[in-house]
Amino acid sequence: MTEAIRVENLSKQYRLGALKHETMLRDVIVNALRMRRRRRDVNTILALDDVSFSVEEGEVVGIVGRNGAGKSTLLKILSRITYPTAGRVRVRGRVASLIEVGTGFHDELTGRENIYLNGSILGMRKREIEERFSKIVDFAGVEKFIDTPIKRYSSGMRLRLGFAVAAHMDPDVLFVDEVLAVGDAEFQKRCLNAMDDLRSGGRTVLFVSHNMSAIESLCPRTIWVDAGKLREDGPSGEVIHSYLTTFAEASGDGHDLTQIAGRGGNGAARYTRIEFMDAEGNPVTVFRTGEPLRARLHFQVHEAVKDPRFALRVFSDMGALIATISSYVAGCTIAGMQPGSGYIDLVIPSLPLLPRRYYVSLWLVMPGQPYDILDHCLALDVDVPTSGVHKGRGMHSRWGLIWVPSEWRVNMPGA
Repeated sequence: MTEAIRVENLSKQYRLGALKHETMLRDVIVNALRMRRRRRDVNTILALDDVSFSVEEGEVVGIVGRNGAGKSTLLKILSRITYPTAGRVRVRGRVASLIEVGTGFHDELTGRENIYLNGSILGMRKREIEERFSKIVDFAGVEKFIDTPIKRYSSGMRLRLGFAVAAHMDPDVLFVDEVLAVGDAEFQKRCLNAMDDLRSGGRTVLFVSHNMSAIESLCPRTIWVDAGKLREDGPSGEVIHSYLTTFAEASGDGHDLTQIAGRGGNGAARYTRIEFMDAEGNPVTVFRTGEPLRARLHFQVHEAVKDPRFALRVFSDMGALIATISSYVAGCTIAGMQPGSGYIDLVIPSLPLLPRRYYVSLWLVMPGQPYDILDHCLALDVDVPTSGVHKGRGMHSRWGLIWVPSEWRVNMPGA
C-alpha cells in the first residue's frame, strides 16, 4: 500500500521564555539588548524527541497520551502550522485539520462568510463550497445563526462549524485533536459517524482523544506518545491497556497528588491529596459495590478564587465517561476561597459501580476558568460486596458498569 504519512526522527524543541519574531526595527534593537543580558544556557524543552512512524492510505490511527505528552505538537507539525527542529515529515494528498476551536475563523465575519473563508484556507474551490454549503450548515446545526457574526457564537458552535467544514472538504488526510471535548452527545455522535464515513471511504485519519472507547471503536491501530517519545505503536486494545495501566502505577500509595505532571488549569488552586474512607471515617483500601464511600479532597489555594466548583469524573477501564459528580450540581455553593489549605468531603451513600477497574479525574474550576484539572490521576478497583449489603445473588463485571438497586414484585394468579 501507499504511505499517506511518514514521520522520520522528528524532534521539536521549544525555548522557554523565547521571544517572538520581531516585525519592527525598534523590536529588533530592544530584543538584541535583552539577549546580551541573557545567560548562554537557555532553558529548553523537547516537546517531541526522535519520533518515527508511518501511516498507510486509508488507515485510521488513534493517538493517546497524557496532557503535555506532545500529541498536539505532532499534529501541528503534520499540518504545517509549526515546523520541526529536526527530522522530517511527508504527508501525501489533500489535508484538513481540526486542531483548535475556531482556527481560520474571523470574528467579525458571519458564519456564512467564515465557511467560505475557512474552506478556502483548507484548499476548497468556491464551487466546491457552494455545492456542500447546505450540508455543512445542517451538520453544524447553526442555520438560525448563519448570518450572525461568529464572535457571538459559543465555543461549541464554533467547533461544530469548524468540524463541519473540515469533514465536508473531502480530504485525503484528516487530523483531529480532541473534537469530542466540546459539544453535546448528539454532535459527538455525528462527529464519530463522519469519521467512520471517512474511514469507509478510504481516507486517512489521525485522531487524538482522551476518549478511549472512541479510539478503540474507530481506530484499529493506536500510537502512544509519552513525554515526547513514541512509547508504543500497535493494535488499539493492547496499546490502550498499556497506557491506562500507567495511571494505576502513578496513583501511588496514599494518593498524593502534588507530584502529578501534566495537570491543567491556571494553578490558582490545586488538589494536593485524596483520601477514601467508609461511613465511620476509617481509611478504605478496598472499594465494594453498594457500600458507602467518602472521598476527602484536600486542596491548596494560592490566590483568592471565586465560585469554585469541585468535580470528580469516573471513567471505565476503556475511557468511557461513567459519571461526573459535581459540588455545583449537588447544590453546594461556595462564593469564594482565600489563600490557604482545606478539604471538601464527597459522600456517596452507596457506591453504584460494578466490580472492575475505573479511573478518576479531578476538576476544580469556575465557569470559563479552570483552576486545576487532573485527568485519570488514579485508578479505582471495585470488588464484590461483602455479605449482607444486599439481598441479591452476587455481582459480576459482565453485567455492565453500574449497579441499580431494584425490587421485583409479581402480580399473577398463583404466583
